Amino acid sequence: MLIALISDIHSNLEALQAVWREIGGEDVILCMGDLVGYGPNPNEVVEFVRGRMEERNFLCIRGNHDNAIAFGAEWGFNPYAREAVRWHQRVMSIENLEFLRRLPVRGLFKDDAGRSYLMIHGSPRAPLDEYLFPWLPESEFRTVLGYVRQDDLLVGHTHVPMLKLINGRRIINPGGVGQPRDGDWRAAYALINTDEEPPDNVEFHRVEYDVEETARKIVEAGLPRFLAERLFEGY
Repeated sequence: MLIALISDIHSNLEALQAVWREIGGEDVILCMGDLVGYGPNPNEVVEFVRGRMEERNFLCIRGNHDNAIAFGAEWGFNPYAREAVRWHQRVMSIENLEFLRRLPVRGLFKDDAGRSYLMIHGSPRAPLDEYLFPWLPESEFRTVLGYVRQDDLLVGHTHVPMLKLINGRRIINPGGVGQPRDGDWRAAYALINTDEEPPDNVEFHRVEYDVEETARKIVEAGLPRFLAERLFEGY
């Protein structure tokens, strides 16, 4: 079984399409949230995901930007993110907003080898909001796994790829599809191959996409220019 991990698409249709050309044939797609926010194509991204979820084994949970746009929960957001949230609320269809509202905050999955996964956007302690950055001390990751009964924890939110191994259990972040923040502008995703033995059966991948087109659409939509400029630098 091949399991594709994606997260933080952020209304970037070009990045999503580029990643999908790489992973569209995998057995399972697991998405750790933030379909929307920041980018110029929220309706198109949600409709893309909705269609694929109806066709195949595609599980998706809710991220903090999904939550903010669906429920108006924008407190704590920086001015650029808040402006994007309000723009999204104006342009998104009722059907797509309802889809975001129905997304679960947590997801469970078990692969064909019997390994179990907990999907959460942030962390088990604060599912929508806590950032698990790779540079945190190992003691922090041990504490986080104390809240998890499953073998592995799958997260997003930081837009930074990560694999932490703690006593045979893993915390995996595939990085950001639509707005990477690790200095590499290319869209990020990860693959788990259950035909190989864990913990070494995870691969991280990057794929180029038409970043200039996405940036152009951000500016034309009247969103903050910073949201377009940051895409070229991967931060």
